[in-house]
This record gives sequence, structure tokens and C-alpha cells, in this order.
Amino acid sequence: MMDTDGKFFLGRPAAAQSDEARLLYDPADLTTHAVVVGMTGSGKTGLCLDMMEEAALNGLPALMIDPKGDITNALLHFPELRPADFEPWINADQARREGKSPAEAAAETAAQWRQGLQQWGIGSERIQALADAAQFTVYTPGSDAGVPISILASLQAPALDWDSHRELIRERITSTVSGLLGLIGLKDIDPVRSREHILLANIFEAAWSQGRDLSLSELIMQTQNPPFEKLGVFDVNTFFPERERFELSMLLNNMLAAPTFQSWIEGQPLDIDSLLYTSEGQPRHSIFYIAHLNEEERMFFVALLFAAVETWMRSQSGSTTLRALLYFDEIFGYLPPVGNPPAKEIMLRMLKQARAFGVGLVLATQNPVDVDYKALSNAGTWFVGKLQTEQDKERLLDGLAGAAGGLDRRAYDGLIAGLGKREFLLHNIHEQGPQTFRTRWAMNYLAGPLTRADIPALNALAGVGAAADPAPGQAAVPVATPAPAAAADQTSERPALGTKTRPAVPQGVMEFILPNNVTMSSAADQRERVPGELEYLGIRYRPALLAQAEVLYDARKYGLRQQSQYMALVEEPDPRGVIGWERYLKPPLDAREFEREPLAEAYFAALETPLNDARAVKRFEDDLVDWLYRNMEMPVRANEKLDVYAGPDVSEEAFYEMCAAAAEERLEAAVEKLAAAHEKQKRRLEDKLDREERELREDEAEYDRRKREEAVGHAETLIGLFTKRRRSLSSSLSKRRMTERAREEVEESEEAIEEYREELDALAEELAEDIEELEAEWREVAETVSEIGVRPYKKDIHMALLGVAWLPYYVVETERGRTTELPAFRTS
Repeated sequence: MMDTDGKFFLGRPAAAQSDEARLLYDPADLTTHAVVVGMTGSGKTGLCLDMMEEAALNGLPALMIDPKGDITNALLHFPELRPADFEPWINADQARREGKSPAEAAAETAAQWRQGLQQWGIGSERIQALADAAQFTVYTPGSDAGVPISILASLQAPALDWDSHRELIRERITSTVSGLLGLIGLKDIDPVRSREHILLANIFEAAWSQGRDLSLSELIMQTQNPPFEKLGVFDVNTFFPERERFELSMLLNNMLAAPTFQSWIEGQPLDIDSLLYTSEGQPRHSIFYIAHLNEEERMFFVALLFAAVETWMRSQSGSTTLRALLYFDEIFGYLPPVGNPPAKEIMLRMLKQARAFGVGLVLATQNPVDVDYKALSNAGTWFVGKLQTEQDKERLLDGLAGAAGGLDRRAYDGLIAGLGKREFLLHNIHEQGPQTFRTRWAMNYLAGPLTRADIPALNALAGVGAAADPAPGQAAVPVATPAPAAAADQTSERPALGTKTRPAVPQGVMEFILPNNVTMSSAADQRERVPGELEYLGIRYRPALLAQAEVLYDARKYGLRQQSQYMALVEEPDPRGVIGWERYLKPPLDAREFEREPLAEAYFAALETPLNDARAVKRFEDDLVDWLYRNMEMPVRANEKLDVYAGPDVSEEAFYEMCAAAAEERLEAAVEKLAAAHEKQKRRLEDKLDREERELREDEAEYDRRKREEAVGHAETLIGLFTKRRRSLSSSLSKRRMTERAREEVEESEEAIEEYREELDALAEELAEDIEELEAEWREVAETVSEIGVRPYKKDIHMALLGVAWLPYYVVETERGRTTELPAFRTS
């Protein structure tokens, strides 16, 4: 697998001398957004798809707006590069004009792609990694060719507190109303001067400020009979006469009644969470194909999408890292220098504010003259390709100068003028100076613009279909078949399924809708309890107590500061308030798992004691906090002799390595201390040895001198015998004794030296033995591990979620005419 250290591999620097050179782009720079400019044929689409490929490989979700059909190529990744994979996507007419069969053209294309990728060091394993990295889906608003998108969710009240986010919600209302009016033919609407806009905006605000959703039918009815009496200082009829309001409501009704509009209100809701991630947490690359829409419909949808992204973005916590990408393949007409189309204001706000939430915009265009470059002054990265006219280049340089400040216009002019096909100038405020590069070969097959007729096959290629991935909040339609399903604890005679109206929870109590994430056919835990054929009757929600607490384990002594979540889901809690919490603990839920609304046509069981009492629910909170305080512990591995501790996030192997390192440090200190003591003894012995060796040298010299004197004395005595010179015999004997004494002193020194050397050897052996004992001792200490349970402080237990959760069940009838419930929700 190619190592890019988490960066985007986009190509090769133009000045690079080696084929191994790579241009790597830090995705974190996309938090300041990117603009891609280039004429048709410049390689702009290839560069943008390269960026999206790298985003998928790095686990980044993306929303992509495709006005021309080019970005649908993002689903054409063929890891095995077989001609048969390419053949369905070959332009048969072009192949015929070239005198080739589709199979021959596919073989040539496969070979071309294999060779192109090899030149860039990209192998099949990287293409396979791309295919596995994200769920690729083509959505078709206003059509069922792909996965349809329902705009009705865009009329629902945002899941934001009105008092805290009033300005944001009003901005969304403005964009939504502008889009709706554009859809019925009212263009270039001024939100401040248009009566139509003011009226509809106030209707939305009246509902959304109270957290109530709107439907198109309600909007039409309230246009005729507004839920307020005045607009400004004038009564409604003076401001907007009833007859004229009726004409506006007729325009809206005509749109709703048109058969072609039905595809706009069916399909997956425009829910950004589910468009960015699957229910399993896998990133999505969601492509919104809008080439089939007319101009008004495109403007409408783009405005709704940007508004949905902005609302989702504002509901997230701030982030300094890149969280998601929003790629718009052609912004011509949506961000003009003059005029105010519905999406323009939202795009301007997001260019200024999205960075704080980790959302990066990638905006592309081939029409520099028709884009408001002042609006793009917040973009930190510019990719500039070959341009068509000198006017385009001059306008682009104006935009770059506004974004970059002190721009060397002449230098940039020369660089842009020298660009060829698939070559781009990269200006990045996070890097030093501009650079030119050549884009790499795309891993996806660039088949060119695809049509709406190609979309079903594209989604099928990605394993996505109308029933493959139901929209959040929509269950797959159950089929009356022998269902291997988990039966509810109770089986009864067929009763009424419940009420269609959801019971109101007490004021101040939170409410949660749990998702229908189990199909009826897969609920097969206890099939033997529900034998035979089953008849599906409907979905019934039952109330349960949901409590989710965040617990901070904070023990500085052990270096522990870790937060854990605990969730309890209690069906039919004891009215006396006694709950054995340990039996109901489940894996914690993410806020994204909850549904905003229950399934359509669902039934509800009654909300009974104690869940219909806010004080009783509050008592459960206190009881759970107390239970967690008394019963939950965070295990800490401990080596108390070494003062080494680690929480559960540290593996056993890693902990032993920590202990070994600490023991090694203690051992080194002990060995150093021991060695210092031995060193003192060694120096004393070496000093004695040095003195003794000096004495030996002196004694040997004295011994040699005495031997010479003795020899001379003997010689003089013998000469005296022959020369009649008398020499005392006692003198000779004295010299003999002195020589013997010198020899004895030499021997004594030699013996002493030998003893000192033996003592030094013994001292070294003693040191080695002591070190070995220390090593064994500290090895044993390192292996002495225990476990300590750390309990939380009560102040560190925070109840994150507490309230009534509605659990979905399939209600089925057995062969014997009895009804039972099959759980339609399962925690992960």
C-alpha cells in the first residue's frame, strides 16, 4: 500500500526529475477551502476526482454536487482492471466510429488504465482500498433513477434551540423560501422587499420557533390563512390581500399536485448525518446528480442542500481538523458577481464560517469571468489549470490578488500561461510560494459525463439500490413469510395495535425515537417460539426508560483520567422506583442513532406510570447516579513497587513493557551505586598494587646491585689469596647476607602483588554476582503486577441523556391467530 503519511497524492511537481517524485497535499489545508479553475479539457475534473479518491482513502466523508454527470465516474473503480469491467461504460458509438467493437475498445481502455496507473506507482490493492474505503451512492433529487431524495425533511424544524440559534434558523428560512419561490417561477426575489418571501418566511418562523415541522400542504393552507394577524404594523390582509395570497397558494399547490413533483417528496430524507456516514459508521461519498433538473430546480435543491449542511454543521462541536468535504463541480450561476440566487448567501457564510467546524468546501468552475472572486477571498488553496481566454486569466489574477494579498502578478501570469493539459498551478496559503504540478492518473475510470439512464447501473455497481440501504427512519417493508424472529416475552390474543397519536411525555422529560435497525426476517433469535407463517400487522412503539451517563474516572495518583459512558434501557420500569441497573446496561448510543420522527403509520402503546411522571423519571436519574458511584470501577493495572499504573486503554503487553522500562531504570541506578562502591575498593587495591609494583622494581634493582657487589667481593677475596693482599672473609659473608635479604624482599613483593591481583579478580567476580542478583531481583519486581479498581467521584458522574425512549416492534400474527411482537431495534 502506498505510504502518503495521511496526505493527498495529487501528482508530481512539474520540475521533478524523477518519476518517484510526488506532490502531497495536506488535507488539513482544505479547512480553508479550495477553488479549482480550468477550461474544458484542462484536467480539472480528473484533479477533483483525485482529491475525492484521496479523501475516501483517508476516511473523509464527502458530499458532491454533480451538475454535468462527470462526478458519477467516482463509482467506476475496477481493482482487477479487467476489460469486462470497462466494457459496459465504453462509448459504443465512439468505438464504432473508430472501427472497433466495444470489447476491443474495452480491452484497449483496460490496458491504457493499467499502464497509466503503473506509471504512477498505483496498484490494484490501492484501487481495492478505495472501493472499500467508503459507500459510494448517486442520489437523484427529483427523479427515481438513482436514490431519490425527499425535500420534506427540509421543511421540518431544525433540531436546534430557537433562542440559541435564532439567526442561523432565520438564514435557513430565507434560503428555503427563496428556493421554493424560485421553483414556482419567482426569480431574483429580494427577501426584504418581496411580499411573497416575507409571508412564507413568517409562516416558517411561526412553526419552527415552536419546534413544529411544516409540510407543503400545511404551508399552502397557511398561505391562505396565516397563523398570525399582523406583518409589521399592518394586518395581514392590508399587507398581502387575501385574493393575492390565494394566487400564491395556487402556485404552490400546482407544484405539489404535479405528478413530476412526487419524486421530490419520496425517498431518503435530506439528512446530512446519514449522507456522510452509514449506520455502521463507514464514510459515505454521496453524489447528487442534478444534470436532469432545470435551472430553477437546480437552484432550489442546491439551496436546500447547503442549508441542510449549514444547520448540521452548526449542531456539531467546533473542530480544527477536517471533518467532511462539500465538493461543487461547477459553481457557475450559483456564486455570480451580480445577483443573489438562493444558494449564494449560504455559500458565502460557509466560506467564512465552515472552517471552525472542520467542513471544507471544494468549488470548481471553468468560467472565471462569471464567478464572484471577492466571495472566494476566504479560500486558502487555488488550483489553476489551463484557461481559455486572456480575460479569464486577468479575472482569475484579480481573484488571486484579493485572496493572497501581496501577489507577484507577473510571476503568476507567466506560470499560468505556461500550463498544459493536466498541469496546474497550486497556490496554497499554508505553503511557501506557488508551484506547478502534473496530476496523477485517476484510479476511477473517467468515462466522461454519464446520463440519468446510467445511474441505476452505477448504484448497482456500488451495491446500492432502492432496497439495499433504506433511508434513516424507514424500515424495509416486511414480507409475510415464515419469519425466523425473536418473539416478545408476551404472546396474546389479537388486540388493537394502539394509537396512531404519539402520547405526550411529561414536560421537561427528554424523548427519543430509537431506529428500526432490524429487519423482520433477520430477527431470528427464538424462532421456535413463533412457529409457522407470520402475517405482518404493523409497527408498534413501546415506551422505555433510557438513561445514559458519562462517568469520569479521575485518579491522578495512578495517572488515570478517562471517561466512560453507560447506558441503561429499561422497559416497564418498576413504579416503585426499584431497578436492578446491572440487568439493563447496554452499549452506549450515539446521538446520530436516534431518529427525528417515528416511522410513518406506526402505532404507539400507552405511556404509563412511572414514565408519565416527570418527578419519577428524575428519581431514576438520582438512583442511577448513586448506583454507578457505588458499583462501577475502572480497572487500573498497578506495579506499586515501581510506581507504575495504567488504565484499560493500555494493553497488557504495553503495561509490562512500561514495568520493564521502569525496572530497568531502577536496576541501572542500583548497578551504578553498587559499581561505585566496588570502584572504591578496586582503586584502593590498585593503589596498593601500584605501590607494591614500585617496591618490586626497587627491590629487584637492589637485589641486582647486591648480587654484583657480592660477586665483586668474592673476586677480591680470591685475588687476595694469590697476591697476598688480605681481605676480610667476614666482609664477603656480610655481602652474602645482604644479597639474600634483597632477594627475600623481591619475593615478598612478588607474593604481595599476586595477592592484590587475586583480590582484584575476586572483587570483579563479586561485582558480577551482585549485578546478577540485582537483575533477578528487579526482574521479579517488574513481574509483580496487581489490579486496582478506581471508583468515580459522584461529582464526576453526569447524566447525558434521560427520558422516554420509543422502542419499535414488529407486530405479527401467527397461524393460530395470536399476535406477538418482534424487536425491531437492537443495540450494537
